[in-house]
Amino acid sequence: MKPTITLIAPGAMGASIGARLVANGIEVRTLLDGRSAATIERANNAGMIGADWDALCDVDIILSIVPPNAAMLLVEKMAKMLGSMEKPPIFVDCNAVNTESAKEMAKVMDEAGCPFVDGGIIGGPAREGYQGPTLYVAGERADEIAVLNDFGLFISILDGPVGAASALKMAYAGMTKGLIAICSTMVLAADQAGVSEVLREEMMKSQPAMFASLGRSTQVCFSKAGRWVPEMLEISEFASVLAADDQIYKGFSAHYQRMAEDFNGDGKKGEILKTFFSKP
Repeated sequence: MKPTITLIAPGAMGASIGARLVANGIEVRTLLDGRSAATIERANNAGMIGADWDALCDVDIILSIVPPNAAMLLVEKMAKMLGSMEKPPIFVDCNAVNTESAKEMAKVMDEAGCPFVDGGIIGGPAREGYQGPTLYVAGERADEIAVLNDFGLFISILDGPVGAASALKMAYAGMTKGLIAICSTMVLAADQAGVSEVLREEMMKSQPAMFASLGRSTQVCFSKAGRWVPEMLEISEFASVLAADDQIYKGFSAHYQRMAEDFNGDGKKGEILKTFFSKP
């Protein structure tokens, strides 16, 4: 039997996952009230169905794919509605939140009598010719999400409690996006010091694989920088178990805030980075 799905919200990642599910015969509902014209267009192109809150709750699985700073707000809103249902759907938080945040959300849902699964998405948006991304899930009901493997998604069940999937996401994003922050900071500093050309030549000579990989990653981060600001703060909380190491990611959050402002402003920093990695 095909499950019915609610997916909130149809951003770049959410719409891509929704489109893959729809392409595999699944009905995917989403919330479009109050959303921008671009978001509505994305959802429509993905084949997702705009629905009211009652219809959004009347499904088998709810996938939450929202900015990390909106994750708890959605859980609190959904818990109030799902708690009155005789058989509420499984709520899967797929967001870049730290382990303590995941446990807090699980507690809110548990008190409302709603099943909760901790999730973490690793990889870029779903697209043709690309098998990812992978949705890692953890918790007592995580195995029930594996049904989505039959409908185009890639679900990996972790042998761990709520918080395990979020921990994996934090560690992975902390490494990959942290490296991008370090790289872009040093390129901008080298440019200001007048040695960016020499740095580029040396990187191409001594670190060609790193240069190519960072070039691809750094050039696509500009439009995403605003979304990575709260994610770095979540990673900061995750890293806080290691004394002052959380300060590193607070710095990365501030860096991505500046990159987001640059992207929405004159774009000078972005242009420096693009030039550094794209010149022949």
